[in-house]
Amino acid sequence: MSVYILRRLAQTALVLAVTSLLVFFGLYVVGDPVEILVNPVADEAERARAAAALGLDKPIVEQYWIFLRSAVGGDLGTSFVYGRPALQVILERMPATLELAALAMAIAVTLGIPLGLYAGLKPDSIAARAIMAGSILGFSLPTFWVGLLLILVFAVQLGWLPSTGRGPTQEFLGLQLSILHWEGLKYALLPALNLALFKLSLIVRLTRAQVREQVLLDYIKFARAKGLPRSRVIGVHLLKNILIPLVTVIGLELGSVIAFAVVT
Repeated sequence: MSVYILRRLAQTALVLAVTSLLVFFGLYVVGDPVEILVNPVADEAERARAAAALGLDKPIVEQYWIFLRSAVGGDLGTSFVYGRPALQVILERMPATLELAALAMAIAVTLGIPLGLYAGLKPDSIAARAIMAGSILGFSLPTFWVGLLLILVFAVQLGWLPSTGRGPTQEFLGLQLSILHWEGLKYALLPALNLALFKLSLIVRLTRAQVREQVLLDYIKFARAKGLPRSRVIGVHLLKNILIPLVTVIGLELGSVIAFAVVT
């Protein structure tokens, strides 16, 4: 076990190193930060002073080494926008991102598994067809457009939910969370619904596919032949087996939920 853990840690370190290398040199190729931070009418002397202050006058290899050495020590530099340490800014905003991702994933799982079960057990019903059609829409509609539509309907037209902001927070394990407060939950609900739509569609389709596959297997037929109640066949035998791939996919998709939280 210790060898496996060490191997995985080494692979993680290698991935982080390669990623940092690609991102650093990729950003260097895309553009010059001096052009963004310095007034366009500034002369060359001012540009040179700004480049020296940012360390951009050094060779790119030396710049990367300085960045890597500082990052290992926990120093990610200073935010150009806020003028404060970047790590401090990230840590201040991370609880909001994580709670939004957690709430979105909870909505997707809570709604997706029952809807997928129903669509898999009654595939020819009108409700099941409507569920699958809705899942196709969830895959197809762009997140930013759905977000604007939700704001228009629930915030502007109906006035049920706020369209921006985070709302009041409560401290939990040293973190300031808004979902523990009813007023704060109202602020988080609209973006969480938007963020959950794609994952909800994915879980619905995956659950339905697993149900359609498992109900044809012998252990389900045997459980029914024994005269077990339908609720026990579904809730114990069927659900227990379809959760194996579902839990795996949900764990893998959690990272992308955090990433899409930026778009939301």
